Amino acid sequence: MAKVEIYTKAFCPYCARAMKLLSSKNVEVEEFDITMGGPKRAEMLDRSNGGTTVPQIFIDGTHVGGSDDLAALERAGKLDALLGA
Repeated sequence: MAKVEIYTKAFCPYCARAMKLLSSKNVEVEEFDITMGGPKRAEMLDRSNGGTTVPQIFIDGTHVGGSDDLAALERAGKLDALLGA
């Protein structure tokens, strides 16, 4: 199974939607809450080439994008392959 990392903020509906989709795939997710900023927010900005919105999702170290991008991969039938399912 792929390593999935997601940067989120509290009360973010897009983050919740992405987490729900990943959960439905029985994927273990490493979640980084950047609600209060800090070093993980700076790390997210660096890894996502300046992406400031959440969630920012990475699968096996590759930047996938946000919730809409994750949903688009699912609709295109490409998400399972990325997740190694």
